[in-house]
Amino acid sequence: MSRTSTVDLGTEPIGKLLIKQAVPASIGILVMSLNVLVDTIFVGNWIGSIAIAAINVVLPVSFFIAALGMAIGIGGASIISRALGAGDKDKALDTFGNQITLTVVFTTVFVFFGLMFKDGIITSFGGKGDIFEPAKIYYTIVLYGVPFLALCMMGNSVIRAEGKPKFAMYAMMIPSVGNLIFDYIFINLMDMGMTGAAWATSGSYILCLLYILWYFFSSNSDLHIDWSYLRLKWKVISEIASLGFVTLSRQAVVSVTYLFMNNILFHLGGEVSVTAYAIVGRMLMFALFPVFGITQGFLPIAGYNYGAKQYDRVKDSIYIAIKYAAILATVVFVLLMAFPDYITIMFTRDQEVLSQTPSAMRWVFAATPIIALQLIGAAYFQAIGKAKPALLLTLTRQGFFFIPLILILPKFFGELGVWVSFPVSDVLSTLVTGYFLHKEIKTDLEGKSITV
Repeated sequence: MSRTSTVDLGTEPIGKLLIKQAVPASIGILVMSLNVLVDTIFVGNWIGSIAIAAINVVLPVSFFIAALGMAIGIGGASIISRALGAGDKDKALDTFGNQITLTVVFTTVFVFFGLMFKDGIITSFGGKGDIFEPAKIYYTIVLYGVPFLALCMMGNSVIRAEGKPKFAMYAMMIPSVGNLIFDYIFINLMDMGMTGAAWATSGSYILCLLYILWYFFSSNSDLHIDWSYLRLKWKVISEIASLGFVTLSRQAVVSVTYLFMNNILFHLGGEVSVTAYAIVGRMLMFALFPVFGITQGFLPIAGYNYGAKQYDRVKDSIYIAIKYAAILATVVFVLLMAFPDYITIMFTRDQEVLSQTPSAMRWVFAATPIIALQLIGAAYFQAIGKAKPALLLTLTRQGFFFIPLILILPKFFGELGVWVSFPVSDVLSTLVTGYFLHKEIKTDLEGKSITV
């Protein structure tokens, strides 16, 4: 695969450029998702189905802390893409230096408090009954590795903002492959159980950070900073925060969703229902990898060309990204509707879990073909630096629709109400996003294309 420079973002044909950006992103997400998937399969088969539920309890907490790095990374990446498009390298360097400092400070503080109040946090997120003890073991060890993951997520977003998708792909692949190797050694060979699963995860984060550091200290990166850029600057922080808050809010809502889901499902069906949700959740991470890859590939293209005032290219990138993502989402939908039983049996042989999960999976993915519009639409506003609409559209699905639905529908339909909430919220959020994206294209992009 040929090396992409930042200038290519503003000159290559959009379709070719999107493929060049999205394929490495998709491969990276695929490998990362396969890691989560295979990790869950290993844990379910080598430790037991309760271990799957235990990891599902810990994920929202560790992912929220790691999402601080992702939020700072994506918020800063939007600034860096536009700064490079406008030829302002000093602003790009200032932004990157502040991203590093903010990530280290915030994740360290959150990990400290996360460990201090771990028993209460684990219980709150559904770690009850037989789930509590294995969840506590996993949580404690994984939290030590989360700051490394946060730095990786931040660095990966910056690599992508530079127009270097191949290196960003490697950064996502390394911890995934490392985790699977460590899983085999610690769980299967050394029989370390949940402790081994946790150390495998934390060890993989460290491997990823070593690669990220190598990239930025090598000649591959255009962003070589010195200590002066690490000094926090309020103007830079505020701009990173306004855009990064979108990503952080999304992950915060995801964490709250896990809190409600694990507790509601535990109340309705006990450990079995929590395990079913854990399996479906892994498929949500894995199956949509090509759609997420298109979204990740779209971000630097839209940001760079908006910064370069090439508004026709921005508009083209929106339409092409939605088309590609919708086609891929439809393929995913067909496969999941056809083979949910075969997918479930890979994770566990527990008959109770096997009886519940396929039906849940079909409901959860029922509206998959239309989600491309929602994902690309929300990503567009973030890419061009419009924080408020980006935040609102990002929160529509889970914050404004999904959480209220899972609190209301189960009162009337029991556990079925939980699963039906997924497609209903997908449809509603896509309608809202489509309206605002169409309005933005007509009033902003087309108007600027005429005057430029």
